[in-house]
Parts: sequence; C-alpha cells; structure tokens
Amino acid sequence: MRAYGSHVTVNTYHRQLTFHESERPVKTYPVGVGKSSTPTPIGSYKVINKILNPGGALGSRWLGLSIPDGVYGIHGTNNPASIGGYVSNGCIRMHNRDVEELFPLVNVGAPVVITVTAGGTGQPQVAPAGKVHTVRPGETLWQIASLYSRPLDLIIQVNNLTDPDRIYPGQPIIIPN
Repeated sequence: MRAYGSHVTVNTYHRQLTFHESERPVKTYPVGVGKSSTPTPIGSYKVINKILNPGGALGSRWLGLSIPDGVYGIHGTNNPASIGGYVSNGCIRMHNRDVEELFPLVNVGAPVVITVTAGGTGQPQVAPAGKVHTVRPGETLWQIASLYSRPLDLIIQVNNLTDPDRIYPGQPIIIPN
C-alpha cells in the first residue's frame, strides 16, 4: 500500500474497517457490508462529505465515498444486529458508537481503500486499474476469464481464490489489466 496520512481500509471478506495514521493501524472496527446481490464496491476512493445525524437507517454519522455509479458511504445504523454481516446495499455499516469515534478522525479527502479476500490466507487484493465484475447466476470463473480475455490463473491469483469452482452470484471478481 502507498504511504498515506490518516486513512481507512475496509476488508469486506473479514467485515472489518481499520483506521490508520500513516502506515500504522490505530483501531479496527466490525462492520456490515454489501450483501451478495449488492456488494460493496472494492477499490480506492476518498471521503467526499461528512454528515452529522443523517438519521434513520444511516444512524448517527455519514462519511460519503467517491464511489461512482451510486451513493455509498460509511455510516451508523439503527440495526446494530446487522454489524458483522453481508447485509447492506453496498454501504459500510458501523455501530453508532464506533462511527462517532471514527468521524472526527477522518477528513474530507481522506483515502478509503476497500479490499476483498475471496479465501485463503494471502493479503487482501486492492482493485487494480482494471474492472470489477459482479458474478451473475450460473456464471463460471472460466466464462468470466474468457469474457475479459484475461488468463484464468491471473484472475485466480489476484482474487486469492482457493477454489475457482466456488464462486457465487453477486461476488465481486477483480479483472486485472
């Protein structure tokens, strides 16, 4: 990872958000992330706005993200039992007490890197300057590799897949350049 000032990383596989000062992880929080039909987009983004008390399902704080093609953010929740699950429409949910602790530490413009570990024990992969493909029902990894004219072995490696026969609809697959 590049050297940043204060920044946030989110690992959707482990459903954890970590606040970093420079390269040093300061605190890790449990989060709820996108369900298989509406996964949290992986990649490198920035905080674009901050809202106190957005209310309702968004809980007590909102950190808007620069993810294209939708409105995504890191926010609190009025459903604390959803934390730790694949439950949202792509946003990152936190306990209200946790997002209240994080909120003053993160500035507008701060980097947010969302990663996914599809299995195994390797390092999470950040979406490269390529695409993210969302698996459709009945699709195989071999079909996806063929669709993008990318080597199957490379897709398996970048996504850290231990069993390429076990992918599921809604799963994000990184398609490297």
